[in-house]
Amino acid sequence: MGTLQKCAVSRAKRKGDSMVDEGKGRLFRRKDGKFLIYLPLDLCTDSQFPWKLKEKGDGVPVKVAFSISEKSITVTDWTE
Repeated sequence: MGTLQKCAVSRAKRKGDSMVDEGKGRLFRRKDGKFLIYLPLDLCTDSQFPWKLKEKGDGVPVKVAFSISEKSITVTDWTE
């Protein structure tokens, strides 16, 4: 995230605006060997977040892909 983007997110939070389209997450490995990605709460509860999970334990199938050249992970809807 560039400096200007960080400032814009900080200003939005100070002003009380609801638009949060990025945040600091974390990729980690559990003791059982599974990998998990933590997504910040303010990102996932934003009104524009693409998936709505109403209750704890809810889940939705997603496609996860990565780009070696960009060192990025993309999460999109899973379509069969």
